[in-house]
Amino acid sequence: MPRPAVPPTVLVTGFEPFDQDPVNPSWEVARALDGWDGGGATVRAVQLPCVFGLAVERLDQALAQWQPRLVVGLGLAAGRSEWTPERVAINCDDARIPDNAGRQPVDQAVVQGGPAAYFSTLPVKAIVQSLRAAGLPASVSNTAGTFVCNHVFYALMHRLAERPGVRGGFVHVPALPEQAARHPGLPSMALDTQVQALRVTLRTALAVTEDIVAVGGQLH
Repeated sequence: MPRPAVPPTVLVTGFEPFDQDPVNPSWEVARALDGWDGGGATVRAVQLPCVFGLAVERLDQALAQWQPRLVVGLGLAAGRSEWTPERVAINCDDARIPDNAGRQPVDQAVVQGGPAAYFSTLPVKAIVQSLRAAGLPASVSNTAGTFVCNHVFYALMHRLAERPGVRGGFVHVPALPEQAARHPGLPSMALDTQVQALRVTLRTALAVTEDIVAVGGQLH
């Protein structure tokens, strides 16, 4: 008898805690769906160090281990109040503060000789539309910064450029309420809400291969 088909894998990455904070919502959200079967695929969650270079090494290990069909990186954007799929990664490390290993690259390429930028291959506008339809606050982001999040996002897209049929991208997530409690005025989103947003994101990314045409730009 033929073996039953093995569901494809979706790799979701999140970061370890950073800057003396005991939690990082990107990892809390990612690991909440580890092993989840949704959209016809199985989710595998992997934690990345918040360290230039080492984060990409761990990403490479996860790509080799799981051979995913879809990759979604998550990272914290403290100060944002919405779930924000990123449109573009740029080939620039320019760290305003040191990472968890004290590394602080300035005006360095993520990949020497690589393209100036890569666009996400996730349907970012369709994802935002699906999230809003589910009552979840979301918008397209046009900058992933120049810290470790963008570093991983760019490195991921550089690798996927040589992996036909594998799509990926990055999403910045808000702080959790317990983080906001320690930093008055900081916007936040509950963990359960963020996990729901990730489910919607993954289902949409698996179902939609060609993004919709919709307004997602910003004036500045």
